[in-house]
Amino acid sequence: MKLFDGLARYQPQALGVLRIVTALQFVEHGTQKLFNFPAGEHAAAALSGLPLAAGILEFVGGILLALGLFTRPVAFLLAGEMAIAYFVAHMPRDFFPVNNGGDSAISFCFIFLYLVFAGAGAFALDNRRNA
Repeated sequence: MKLFDGLARYQPQALGVLRIVTALQFVEHGTQKLFNFPAGEHAAAALSGLPLAAGILEFVGGILLALGLFTRPVAFLLAGEMAIAYFVAHMPRDFFPVNNGGDSAISFCFIFLYLVFAGAGAFALDNRRNA
């Protein structure tokens, strides 16, 4: 379609925006676990084990992705974390993601997996490192 042909030239910028917005949402999950901010039902009173590891990965990994620094290896690690989160924390509750609260874990997993293959896009510190 001619209408959409011109949009292809903005692919790096769109990928950069997808990376940044997703990463900022992911950081929020980490800050909730680690610092109880924003306050909510998912904040853990005493973090240890897997919730502590998840909070650190989400906070630090989210910041690295937002900056576009080490995007591919970080995205690979975070995609794995989200796959584990889904199968350990969500799937045992119910088979269907809409019922077990795991739809965001699935979305994060596949967006991060896409970033492994697509790279950081525009607005990334990786672009300066590789230049």
